[in-house]
Amino acid sequence: MAKPPDLKSAYALETPADNKRLYADWANTYDKGFGEAMDYALPAHVADVFASRAPMPQTAVLDVGVGTGLLGDALGPLACPLDGLDISPDMLAVAAGKELYRDLYEADLTAPLDIPSNSYSAIISSGTFTHGHVGPDALDELLRIARAGAFFALSVNAEHFDRLGFASKFDALSARIENYRVDTRHIYGANAGPGHKDDLGHVISFQKKP
Repeated sequence: MAKPPDLKSAYALETPADNKRLYADWANTYDKGFGEAMDYALPAHVADVFASRAPMPQTAVLDVGVGTGLLGDALGPLACPLDGLDISPDMLAVAAGKELYRDLYEADLTAPLDIPSNSYSAIISSGTFTHGHVGPDALDELLRIARAGAFFALSVNAEHFDRLGFASKFDALSARIENYRVDTRHIYGANAGPGHKDDLGHVISFQKKP
């Protein structure tokens, strides 16, 4: 019998194909088997930073690595359209069933996105920039599809922020972004399983310069 998907499997992802295989198996049980079981708090932290710092009104928001829509759940109703993209069609199918999103796109963040430049006034993400295959170079494409002044709130696993080049990437982007801030939060809540209760994530927020 195949081993059921778990956090260790997710952290071991290396390629887009690995990602699709894992989440095809995990999609239908992800919210309860991972989100609830691990007391996954990161979507709520990203939603909190977005709610407290993003300029309003927004014309359209993009949830990057939307998965099953846990960040949409945490955001609650918005006064603007919310779209999402993810590499996993199976996870997108679960997100679609929640009726939180206007449009959902299957897309690989390691490749150019089929989205026009200057499309979104805010870009958010929870749990995508972590141990897996999506590295800091994806930020260039996200900035391309963002409007001038667009607000970003993106989580990055704290353990890999420096090692995988996110810190240096944000330094390199300093001429293109402003109002940069790092909020460090626990990824999981009090009921997280052993070995992960102290895991930290950075919620990186900033704006694209006009």
